[in-house]
Amino acid sequence: MVVCYRTLSLESQGIYQEKGSKFEAYAFPVENLEQIQQRLDQLRQTHYKARHHCYAYVIGPEAKDFRAFDDGEPRHSAGGPILGQIRSFDLTNVLIVVVRYFGGTKLGISGLVSAYREAAKQALEAGKIVEKEPSQSWVLTFDYPDMNGVMHLVKELKLKVLRQHFEERCEMMLMVPLSKLDLAENRLEHLSKVELTKLGIRNY
Repeated sequence: MVVCYRTLSLESQGIYQEKGSKFEAYAFPVENLEQIQQRLDQLRQTHYKARHHCYAYVIGPEAKDFRAFDDGEPRHSAGGPILGQIRSFDLTNVLIVVVRYFGGTKLGISGLVSAYREAAKQALEAGKIVEKEPSQSWVLTFDYPDMNGVMHLVKELKLKVLRQHFEERCEMMLMVPLSKLDLAENRLEHLSKVELTKLGIRNY
């Protein structure tokens, strides 16, 4: 299983112009197909006058899920070059959409490949690349006497707290990086009254 992967921390943009055509590239960090569709719908509404909305994405920590879409451009002249840049930067959980406004002069296959590749490259170069690690969601349920022990665990392993509720009993949801799972479970053995529920693995 992949422990760390590279992705974007925030949205970034790039722009390339060739013979009157303008190629506006938008790069997004994404985690699933729903987020990808939302971004595509948003850009299609914003750039409704554009001739083409070509894109490529790679998702999953092992970068096994991907797609390249030419949106009416000649086959492999748009989506493929965009996907190639995502691969070149060794990224995953990334969507790049290149919006083309046609300038009246045809660029030919090689010209299109170069334009879409360069626009995607500029968007990635403008972004901030970070390393992330898949984590497992944990829900800890405990009584107040165990509060100090749980907080020490969180602080020692630098775990991210997603939510917490302190009522009759306390509940805390944490993200535990896969590389720290064994250590965290070992620490919990010393907090025998703390109830642990493991949820799914998420890619952040």
